[in-house]
Amino acid sequence: MLYKFNNLKSMSDMKNKGIALAIIAMVLVVFAGCSSKKSVTKGAREVELPFSSKEFQTDKDNFRARNYGKSPDLATAKKIALQNAKSEIASSIQTTIKNVTDQYTNQRQVGNATEFESKFEELSRSVVNQKLSDIRIIGEKTFQEQDNSYTYWVAIEINKQSLIEGMNNQIGKDQKLQLDFDKYKYEEIFNKEMDKFQQGQQ
Repeated sequence: MLYKFNNLKSMSDMKNKGIALAIIAMVLVVFAGCSSKKSVTKGAREVELPFSSKEFQTDKDNFRARNYGKSPDLATAKKIALQNAKSEIASSIQTTIKNVTDQYTNQRQVGNATEFESKFEELSRSVVNQKLSDIRIIGEKTFQEQDNSYTYWVAIEINKQSLIEGMNNQIGKDQKLQLDFDKYKYEEIFNKEMDKFQQGQQ
């Protein structure tokens, strides 16, 4: 009987030791995580990039993008920055148009939805490429680096309404697309999609 009692006592001690070791291990892991986090941020300082504020972000009326270029030659730095910003804004517009077109085909009785979406995306790419030549520069900043090279930042925008009008004009030239296209319904969905950008910044 004494043996059983001692045995139970030793098992209880082992269980308590196991719990204590587990707690110590958890504390060490948390401490290690905190110390490693401190070591990562130690001596670092936050840097705010140019054109990060709300007025340079896409909203319900305009698509916007910002980017930079770096080169020993200022003109080349500007060219790189503008090209990068145009690529970014084009990608954003194409994604939005695809979302709008998907919603439109799901809500409307479109004859051949796959063909409609394919032709619409092809048409939208053409319109976006045309509109990229009409972008408006809304911000520029130039920095001369220590090695005398230049870093040029640019912010650009394209008006949503001009894109919709461009789409309408192109659709008017395609009789097959016209059959399945409801201008007002499409614009309504487009506006709702653009409103999401505005709401996301509030």
